[in-house]
Amino acid sequence: MKFRIKHTTTYQYSDQVSLCQNQARLTPLNNLFQLCLKSEIKISPQADYLRYFNDYFGNQVTVFEIPTQHDCLIVTATSEVEVLLRDQNSLFNYILTWEGVREQLRTPNSFDLLKAAEFCLPSYFTPFNEAIRGYALESFTPGRSIISACECLMARIFNDFEYNPGFTTISTPLSTVFAHKKGVCQDFAHFALACLRSLGLAGRYVSGYIETIPPEGEIKLEGADATHAWFAIYVPELGWIDFDPTNNILPTDQHISLAIGRDFSDVTPLKGVVFGGGAHQLNVAVDMTRLK
Repeated sequence: MKFRIKHTTTYQYSDQVSLCQNQARLTPLNNLFQLCLKSEIKISPQADYLRYFNDYFGNQVTVFEIPTQHDCLIVTATSEVEVLLRDQNSLFNYILTWEGVREQLRTPNSFDLLKAAEFCLPSYFTPFNEAIRGYALESFTPGRSIISACECLMARIFNDFEYNPGFTTISTPLSTVFAHKKGVCQDFAHFALACLRSLGLAGRYVSGYIETIPPEGEIKLEGADATHAWFAIYVPELGWIDFDPTNNILPTDQHISLAIGRDFSDVTPLKGVVFGGGAHQLNVAVDMTRLK
């Protein structure tokens, strides 16, 4: 399956910006399940400085600087990605218990385990406490397969939490999300990660896109898609396995991974500093289209 993704970010400022410096993580990843065939980022006004590098987690970062006065910044990333179908059913034949995985992460004896163990630690957006640990233990019962336990946690978050775009912002504490059981995809991913890490398991945050299909007979609106977020857990011999608690599914061929990290702060699609500008309005439009 091949997709074309157009991701446009627009900042409209009330006053002139004299200088802006930004980092963009808008180039889809290459991994076992997808191949980024091509990707291009266009910036308006034109950047005076433009460089690329891969960050610690392997995400491609575009760095740019605009010294020209402007009151509107538009960053458009256009990519083509081939997604390979994953055989998720075979995962449930994996019988290693979650306690067994935890023990391997406590005493890593390979490079892969050592790298994964970093993701057992809490991060800024994924603090945990005994209440969160207690919630996690309802799924991670003694002797349970790690895949089965993770699927159970995903399903419980899907059923227990309400998707409510107006309830949270990026600064809403995870404790508030848990108390009210409301939020959006990034909140659900952060909560799942806090649950996993409270048990000594390795989980990472995944940002990306998910294909949305309009109701039968309706035309898909331009810009109607959106960025998405889910989580992945590290399983020895299998690697990183993705789970989408917002939709209660294991990603197959409708998810595209954009960036990975400990939490949202590591994968922010566009961030930086501006001098001037006053107040601003942000608009993000995403189009994800299947290619023949």
